[in-house]
Amino acid sequence: MLTSNILALVITFLVALIWLRFNDYLAHRGWIDSHLSRKFIHIGTGPFFVLCWLLFNENPINKFLAALVPLAFTLQFLLIGVGVIKDEASVKAMSRSGDRREILRGPLYYGIIFVLLTIIYWKSSPIGIIGLMLMCGGDGLADIFGRKWGAVKLPWNKGKSWAGSLGMLLGGWVLSFLIIWVFSAAGVFASPIQSFLLPITIIALVGTLVESLPLKDVDNITVTVAAVIVGYLFF
Repeated sequence: MLTSNILALVITFLVALIWLRFNDYLAHRGWIDSHLSRKFIHIGTGPFFVLCWLLFNENPINKFLAALVPLAFTLQFLLIGVGVIKDEASVKAMSRSGDRREILRGPLYYGIIFVLLTIIYWKSSPIGIIGLMLMCGGDGLADIFGRKWGAVKLPWNKGKSWAGSLGMLLGGWVLSFLIIWVFSAAGVFASPIQSFLLPITIIALVGTLVESLPLKDVDNITVTVAAVIVGYLFF
């Protein structure tokens, strides 16, 4: 049993590492710009990691084992951000301007949130999954939509657009629904998938509103905290 969970840990780590390094490589080669690479990492890492939870058995101790993966990457982000580790590919892929210190904000918060929500919620509640998927798909797609179609700005925040908010809502809702559907199909959650539609929709709407507020560089925290708070009304 321990061997199978260790194998699950190794697979989870490799999946996360391959996705991260793949995007680092694309950005470093100049095949995609660093901004897009950063968002691909933001959007894709979470779903891959959460789906790998299914590789572990139901023993609650395994949430700590799984949390080692985002913890390892978070420590790496910290060391790169403070300059202890020199990794130009990661800096180019995860920063907007090429300044390694940017990693100490968004990417570092991203990793910390993953560690905390994995340990707190694991497979026992869909709250953690929905919170993580809003942070990944919602916040990530919001920026992509906003940059491409964001000419019309929000009245209360000229730095955000209606298109970006639509991306936030769609990305967060779709990823949340898909991952919850997989977990329901795997028998982790006993309730039918239809019972999650209203909670996911309301949580995604609240997350979209919070993401639209004029709060710089803390979306990974504020969106996730809002999702968790509203989640307690349903689960």
